[in-house]
Amino acid sequence: MPIDGSPRETMPMLFCLTADYTPQALNAMRENPNTDRRAALEELLKAAGGKLIAMYGRASNGPGAMVIFDVPDPAMAPAMCGVAVSSGSIQNVELTRLFTMEEITGIRQKARQIHSAYKPPGQR
Repeated sequence: MPIDGSPRETMPMLFCLTADYTPQALNAMRENPNTDRRAALEELLKAAGGKLIAMYGRASNGPGAMVIFDVPDPAMAPAMCGVAVSSGSIQNVELTRLFTMEEITGIRQKARQIHSAYKPPGQR
């Protein structure tokens, strides 16, 4: 169930993955420039019960990709990362859970409920 208590079916669980391609992947894509990484990603997402929202190429630390996707089971996101990293095709992976503004409001409300329970160092 999402943080705000609404049913999961109405709210996507979005993740953003950024990664750099490994030298091996870059060599393979150079040899076959028409390789369809989007199709490969969509197949992995389908197996995980998810769907692709957007995919972009990027060049910050080197050639790579940024992917935004939705999965119904949040454990599938790091599992998918592990599959891709262990294949030797990506490195320097960052996975971020994206929250809607409605979810952020729910998070803030929950923080307000529990804030008095936390005592910083030096306080009893």
